[in-house]
Amino acid sequence: MKANKLLTLLTLFLSFSLFLTAQVDLTRPQEYTIGGITVLGAKTTDVQAIKLFAGLKEGDRIIVPSEKLPKAVKNLWDQDLFSDVTIGIGDVRGENIFLVIEVEERGRLQGYRFQGGQVGKSEEDDLREEIPMIKGKIVNDNLKINSVNAVKKFYANKGFLRTEVRLEESLSPILEDHVLIDIYVDKGPRYKINDISFDGNSAFSEKLLRKSLKKTKERRWYRLFKRSKYVEKEFENDKQIIIAKYNEKGYRNAKILGDTVWDHDSKSVNLNVDIKEGNQFYFGNITWLGNTKYNTDYLNSRMGINKGEVYNRVKLEERLFMSQNGDDVSSLYLDNGYLSFSANPVETKVYNDTIDVEIRMYEGKQYRINQIIIKGNTITNDHVIMREIRTRPGDLFSRSDIIRTQRELSQLGYFNPEGFGINPIQNPSDGTVDIEYTVEEKPSDQVELQGGWGAGRVVGTLGLSFNNFSIKNVFNGDAWRPVPKGDGQRLSLRAQTNG
Repeated sequence: MKANKLLTLLTLFLSFSLFLTAQVDLTRPQEYTIGGITVLGAKTTDVQAIKLFAGLKEGDRIIVPSEKLPKAVKNLWDQDLFSDVTIGIGDVRGENIFLVIEVEERGRLQGYRFQGGQVGKSEEDDLREEIPMIKGKIVNDNLKINSVNAVKKFYANKGFLRTEVRLEESLSPILEDHVLIDIYVDKGPRYKINDISFDGNSAFSEKLLRKSLKKTKERRWYRLFKRSKYVEKEFENDKQIIIAKYNEKGYRNAKILGDTVWDHDSKSVNLNVDIKEGNQFYFGNITWLGNTKYNTDYLNSRMGINKGEVYNRVKLEERLFMSQNGDDVSSLYLDNGYLSFSANPVETKVYNDTIDVEIRMYEGKQYRINQIIIKGNTITNDHVIMREIRTRPGDLFSRSDIIRTQRELSQLGYFNPEGFGINPIQNPSDGTVDIEYTVEEKPSDQVELQGGWGAGRVVGTLGLSFNNFSIKNVFNGDAWRPVPKGDGQRLSLRAQTNG
């Protein structure tokens, strides 16, 4: 390391030694005051910024020769803004020395294009979202390396593990100090998975572990509809699925020690996963802290986990918070007004193969519904939505009623299911909560057009269905946009011709 540093300093000294020999005796170091700094070659970079990057300023005392000037050159190189940097002496007047910093700026990007004929239009559009090349950005080594890596990663996620990327830079014929970059891509073969093996597994067979992998599958002649390409990101996700499978069976400390990927042939790879299973654990004592409304025996019964059962953290979380049947512990409280209820399961003791768990609860106060707020309904009238809402002012807050409301509003067919929003607004001072429902309208009308030819004539049918019609606004001219809507009524019109 010390030899490399001396070599670097020697190289930097040589970059401006010709300037020094004319006016300074290199054999006799002498201290000077920097009387001025002139910057040459800066077209787009701020001159003051260059001086700041160099670490030199007027009035500083400097010994020439010394490491100070080579360090200033290195500082400027480290900015990755210049293709050439030189610092020399412009003049010496007594104890004042006047420095000249000369730089050659790197070109800025005018644009880039893909070459080689292997990048399709849709892929090109996707790649432009990944590549960090922006028009006007300085083209330095960091930008090039990141761009090449982005292209390789993009194709690696599609199974092309040996993608080759080459960049060619040329001066822009239009803009001065700008460059064009051609990106040549050779995707190479798409790699399939030949074999998946495991080491260290005894609780589960290799066959069962392979089956648990969601996206990483071996190539088999009978697998017609499931891909077997190797995608690193999907492989990483599937390894977490393996760990989750072990955790569900009580192997709380199971982990992946490592994995190996190697070529089977020119178009396929083999995978090996090394697993450390650890010991299998079981539930010990389950205790409750902070419960006043329900006693411990009832909560244990509701939880449905017994001492000696295989330790399963996923099941514990599900029985506490969100079971599909709605019979979890939190439903006891959240369906009975306890809006601020929370529970935190803590492992209090681990001994031998047993784990004791304490459920630390905060019940809070009961909340009653104050008002219902509806937002986002630009077409459907409030009363149509209100008749589907199961939460009523004065009732205790109920999570299950909110879930049912969301489901029934979705079944109307007027709203985008992904656009639903529910926001409980608590008023702790009076123990009430406002429920804000947000909806997003979607087109619900239908057009049916049928036609045919028979018996020497044309047979056709035209049908129109308006699924959110408003009859009461038929005679309201302002409501025809293009037809009256918003009251949840259905109007169907059909016309038929027999030629």
